[in-house]
This record gives sequence, structure tokens and C-alpha cells, in this order.
Amino acid sequence: MRAVGVTEFGGPEALEIVELPEPEAGPGEVVVDVAAAAVSPTDTFTRNGARAKVLAKDPPPYVPGMDVAGTVAALGEETGGSGLAVGDRVMGIVVPGGSRGGYSSRIALPSDSVAHAPAGTDHAAASTLPMNGLTARLALDELALPAGATLAVTGAAGAFGGYVVQLAKADGLRVVADSSEADEELVRGLGADVLVRRGDDVADRIRAAVPEGVAGIADGSLQGDALVPALADGGRIATVRGYGGPEGGSGRGITWHPVWVRDYARNRAALDRLREQAESGVVTLRVADTVPAERAAETHRRLEAGGVRGRLVITF
Repeated sequence: MRAVGVTEFGGPEALEIVELPEPEAGPGEVVVDVAAAAVSPTDTFTRNGARAKVLAKDPPPYVPGMDVAGTVAALGEETGGSGLAVGDRVMGIVVPGGSRGGYSSRIALPSDSVAHAPAGTDHAAASTLPMNGLTARLALDELALPAGATLAVTGAAGAFGGYVVQLAKADGLRVVADSSEADEELVRGLGADVLVRRGDDVADRIRAAVPEGVAGIADGSLQGDALVPALADGGRIATVRGYGGPEGGSGRGITWHPVWVRDYARNRAALDRLREQAESGVVTLRVADTVPAERAAETHRRLEAGGVRGRLVITF
């Protein structure tokens, strides 16, 4: 089968078409014929060698990709409770490792990592939901703010931040979101109650908008410690990429909640709930562009250049 991966780490040009053995459905697994694989910043770490130590236990090629959509090709034993059948349109989240990644024309996944695709969507749109949607859901679950509380979201125009805004509103939270001038219409359309200008001093602007401080922050812009002044005493901050706060803590009862999407990678109920919310319009699936697998390097080049709104998607 075809996949997009690297045999040597490097820039976007290191991505190439590789041939891999056809996967089989083991117990509890589903084989998906992949039509679309969304591209995320995490994928670039597999390509450029930032994850080299983790990957070293496996031989190359190394295949990135954490989101797929396509059709069920085969079901293994012990998948009877999945509600899936051969031929169903599905989406799934991939915990990549070695040659197992979403940039593959066919992949075997745990059945708990696969759910039906939202009705009325194409494969490209469906592929944008699993990883970012589950990360956003996990961030909100970790923060566990009561309805009516105020949440600040940084990086609100991005894929993770956008889902956080929409899911938080569905949870009954008041949302303060950052935005550039160019993204104001987008972020307001996602449902943010208050917009503040993004930037290094965004914490000051959040605090000006909410003088008592916000109850929680979902940090999609990776600003970390700089956001603490925006929090009320006892506030909570959810971070991606594992950041757990400054050594010795920040005082004032503030707690840090690193979010690892792998913790929800086999949460079919959460993924299926996201499907329902996509169908009802609670969350918006945003595709920036689709690019055939043979031109996968283009997606990494554009992603690393910045400014992409929505997800770039590789098609097979």
C-alpha cells in the first residue's frame, strides 16, 4: 500500500511516497481505506526529527498523521460492539508510531478510535475533526469549569482553538477569545462572546476585559506562563504539548492541566459525540485545501509558513 513518510529526517522535501505491507485487522481492530488525512503541526515533528528518540525503536520509514477519514475495509474479531460495518464512512484518530501513521492509503486502528463520519460531509472535512476535536474536548473536561464561568482561549482562529470556542459555548461557558484584526470575523463567527487582540501581551487585554480574572484558559497559542496574570485566583490553564507550568508553581492556587490527546484516542463515545455536534452545526469543519499524496511536501511547507486557517488535507 502507499503511504507518505520519511526515510531520513529533514524539511518538507523529505516526505516521499513509500510502500508498506497491507495491514490486517487484528482482534478489536478496524481496517480503514483512507481517502483523506488531515495535516497538523505535530506531524512535522515526525518528519523533521524532533521525535527521533521516540521513533528510534522502529526502523524507517516513519509515517506522520493523526487524523483519517475513509471507509471500513475490514473488521477484526471482538469489534461487534463498535456499530461499524464494512463500507461505512468513518473517521478515526491515529496515535502514530514508526510506519503507522495517518498518511497511509490503508490503516488498521483500534475500533474504539473510529466512529462514523458526520452525515453530509466529505472525507476531507471528516478528517479534520478527530484529533483537534478530541484535544479540545479533553482540554475542557480537564478544566471542568461550571456553566456560566468565563474561559479565555488563545490561538482561537486555529483548529484546536476554534473547536474549544465552539465546544465551550455548547457547554454553557462565556468565552473570551484572542484574534488578529484579519481573523475577527472568523473568531466572532465561532461564537466568542468577547474578542481581544492577540499578541505577547494578550494576558493584559484579557484581564482588562474581565477585571476579576478568567476561571480558565485553553492555551492554543503556546504562551504558557505569560498568561497567568489573566487568571483569577484558583484559575486553571490547559496546555498542549505537555507543558505543566513553571517550576515551583505560579501561586494563587492556579493549576496547570497538560492535555495529551492520546488519553482520549480510544474514547469512541467522545468521538461519536463530536460527530453529532458536527451534524447539528455546533462545531464547524474547516478545510483550508486538499492536496494529493504525491504533493504532501507542499502541505508541510504551507503549514510551517504560518497563516493557514482550517486544516490542510492529504488525499489518497
